[in-house]
Amino acid sequence: MAPHTAPSEHGGARQLLSGGGIEPVLLGAVAVATAVGLIAWAAGAHGFADQCWIVATAAAIAPALMWVVQALRRGRAGVDLIAVLALVGTLATGEYLAGALIALMLSGGRWLDAAAERRATRDLRELLRHAPRTARRRTGDTTETVPLADIRIGDRLIVGPGETVPVDGRITGSRAVLDESVLTGESAQVARAAGDPVRSGAVNAGSAFELRATATEEHSTYAEIVRLTQQAGAERAPVIRLADRYAAWFLPLALAAAGLAWLISGDAVRAVAVLVVATPCPLLLAAPVAIVSGISRAARKGVVVRDGAALETLGRARTVCLDKTGTLTTGRPRAFDIATAPGRTPAEVLALAAAVDQYSPHVLAEAITAAASERGLTLPPVHEVTEQPGHGARATLADGSTATVGQRDTSQLPAWARAADNRAALDGAAVAWVAVDDRPIGAVLLRDPVRHDAPRTVRRLRGAGVTRLVMITGDRPEPAREIAAVVGLDEVRARQSPTDKVAAVRAERERAVTVMVGDGVNDAPALAAADVGVAMGARGASASSEAADIVLTADRVDRLADAAQIATRSRRIAVQSALGGMLLSLVAMGFAGFGLLPPAAGALLQELIDIAVILNALRALRPGPGVGPEITADTEELVRRFAAEHDDLRDVLEAVRDAADRLTAADPGSADALAAVRHVDHLLTTRLLPHEEAEEHELYPALADALGGPETTATMSRTHTEIHRLAHRITTHLTHAEPTGALAPEQHDDLRACLYGLHSVLQLHFAQEEENYFSLSAA
Repeated sequence: MAPHTAPSEHGGARQLLSGGGIEPVLLGAVAVATAVGLIAWAAGAHGFADQCWIVATAAAIAPALMWVVQALRRGRAGVDLIAVLALVGTLATGEYLAGALIALMLSGGRWLDAAAERRATRDLRELLRHAPRTARRRTGDTTETVPLADIRIGDRLIVGPGETVPVDGRITGSRAVLDESVLTGESAQVARAAGDPVRSGAVNAGSAFELRATATEEHSTYAEIVRLTQQAGAERAPVIRLADRYAAWFLPLALAAAGLAWLISGDAVRAVAVLVVATPCPLLLAAPVAIVSGISRAARKGVVVRDGAALETLGRARTVCLDKTGTLTTGRPRAFDIATAPGRTPAEVLALAAAVDQYSPHVLAEAITAAASERGLTLPPVHEVTEQPGHGARATLADGSTATVGQRDTSQLPAWARAADNRAALDGAAVAWVAVDDRPIGAVLLRDPVRHDAPRTVRRLRGAGVTRLVMITGDRPEPAREIAAVVGLDEVRARQSPTDKVAAVRAERERAVTVMVGDGVNDAPALAAADVGVAMGARGASASSEAADIVLTADRVDRLADAAQIATRSRRIAVQSALGGMLLSLVAMGFAGFGLLPPAAGALLQELIDIAVILNALRALRPGPGVGPEITADTEELVRRFAAEHDDLRDVLEAVRDAADRLTAADPGSADALAAVRHVDHLLTTRLLPHEEAEEHELYPALADALGGPETTATMSRTHTEIHRLAHRITTHLTHAEPTGALAPEQHDDLRACLYGLHSVLQLHFAQEEENYFSLSAA
């Protein structure tokens, strides 16, 4: 059985995906000749049986010689030379049945190897099979089908039911329901509204919709994935080269053992028996099957691996360097807090800011309008909207006053605004000041939040064998260190230019096998400098994807942990199969050398060894231990529902903080402070506490099975109890204040502590649920 033949640089993917070759023909011919010979021998026609076995043996010699020459041309040890010598030896010594069995083993092993690769790469073939070739372009009232290469940015395209989105674009008509499983590895359908971006490769799972192209075919997501896929498996992984190094000493060892057996015993049959059990070398079969199986497994998770070398190297990685923005964070700013002047509410301030900013293309303006949309706020009417780059937007309100959103001089601010400015500095957040007639009424605090799945990703990477995790970012040190502390990194390198990033990655490479993960153009040099470059390809720049060895097509950093665990397991299975098969062959060679294993029996034994190592290598196709929990579709729907409720409840957290701040003001016993506490109590009893009750009785039991039992949610249930206790205490304070209509001085300290404590507990509780539970959803 010959070793795995890596496809050539230019035609590798085509050969790999087609699965064509002489293996089935050779196997059929040899199997027929061997079977006819066995029937003839059983019928007493021994001479005719020998002739059939001679034909089977001779049929395999020419292909085996061809595989030897191919291996030598690539500079590999020609371990198939053992097969050729064994075949010739059986003919020379009259062991015709052994020769036929070797030929059957050789052709069968080759066919099994090819079949294993075809099975392992079926997910990759799906990409090529579904690649769109044309698109329906609308011009005026007419629609025409044009080649994909003719599509230009700005073209209006129609995507019908069941059709693949041809190029990247934005939805311009009605909402769309898409199946993005080819891109993300997740089977759940997603809904996209008008204006939302859509990536090529997604399949329309609903009615027809229209989109406007934002990229050409060449620069669209799907085309890039196909290009990477066509290279997958086209190069041999280092573990296979390691197998070649093993073969370099295994070949002379086998020849020496055969020669020694012949020299000592004087029996050439023993030498042939040694060569028989040394043929083929299982280590050259197991490694490629395991690595390509790992590539297939990764593809199902939305991870495109450029070649086997990248997967094998990832399995040996001990250091991972990560960019911050777009990698550990979402890459999109988000409004996380709203500070207000006395007499104003967070909802009022946010609605006014969104009304002024709704026509602005600025990234912070998009975050403000998105926050207002998530909360379902009604925007006040505005007109005469203008924008001054670098300063913000201005608009006229219905009563004739002027509203502004943007930057302002912070040297002279009221107390509440100074507190908001200080909070923003501590959180590393940007501030959008909202003012009416140049008088500040509120501030929207925005920052790029940590991905919910980032902390769990770091834990899983450490479980996969990574011992050092480093953030390399161009951002400021303060927010970088805070995020590193939250997700659990070992070191932070901030204010790094692209040149600095390359130098940092090279320094890490000197100590250990290093992976670099990034998503921007400025990350491309560092990705190329690492042992393995990983690009966040869902929204990242094409330059980083081109420089990367691995592309995460889903906008989830936990796919990196999936890839690392798959790579580690695939490499372990490859080495285990290769060394195990070789050890069994060496033991069999010993028995054959002492005359305890005749050639025919040795051929059968070696066939079993080869089948065993191939089947063991195919274990890399299955999920292994340590894979993240899998949740049912019903549970995932629950997770999405409660995640959406978290977004809706952000104003409750803001109201709790606002009430606590009012109690800290100069007159905590004012009617304004009491009204703020009453408002909080109403929000808690009508919105927050019912949400927590529903989580306790619906979400947590559904998650318990996937996470390992009810104890996995016990700590979070205890937090629910604390939230209810603090909420009840706040209600009790209001009950005590009812007779006088005011908060008594002795209530201020405890009520303030309750409000600030509740705010902190809720923030931590929300963060824990989003990290541990909500990140399990594919959405």
